[in-house]
Amino acid sequence: MDPALSGARLGEDLATARARRSVRAFAPDPVPRAWIEDAIRIAGTAPSGAHRQPWHFAAVAGPALKRRIRLAAEEEERDFYTRRAPAEWLEALAPLGTDENKEYLEIAPWLIIVFRRDPDILPDGRTLKNYYVSESVGIAVGFLIQALHRAGLAALTHTPSPMTFLRDLCGRPVNEKPYVLIPVGYPAVGCTVPDLARKPLEAIASFHGEAP
Repeated sequence: MDPALSGARLGEDLATARARRSVRAFAPDPVPRAWIEDAIRIAGTAPSGAHRQPWHFAAVAGPALKRRIRLAAEEEERDFYTRRAPAEWLEALAPLGTDENKEYLEIAPWLIIVFRRDPDILPDGRTLKNYYVSESVGIAVGFLIQALHRAGLAALTHTPSPMTFLRDLCGRPVNEKPYVLIPVGYPAVGCTVPDLARKPLEAIASFHGEAP
């Protein structure tokens, strides 16, 4: 590939990535299932330990199930904000304006629940150990979020704790553990996001020697 073209593409990707923001106000406008399918396919191209692909993506659009997920998430979050969260954690969350109310879990047209699979269970009942599961699933989630953003969709990483209720509500097997819950859709009209700055390159990277 032409080096100049590679550099231009990276520059374009950087500009696109810098425009990404997490939102907590979604429009109810429908998003085609085919788009969600392609975003999940992109996530599925992520590298994984021993190429085991230790993930499952449960895409939820049904209003009844989204309602049950919201109620269960808010129950856990209410306990977190009122009893379990240390003051330091609540102080760190304050600029984001988060609380136990998660109405976006019903408003967003799609919820994608990402599960980590460890171990895999084979058809004959034997188990197959997976490797670097958290790292592999984390990379896949990054692929997913970027794919959604490039499609003009907003996404939010939500991790109520504990998250076991997501496995139960989605009917997933016991070898799968919820990793993250991602509402997906268009930002609501007039949606605002916190004015947050990202760390500059010199704060997140170091370079050792010069490339030939």
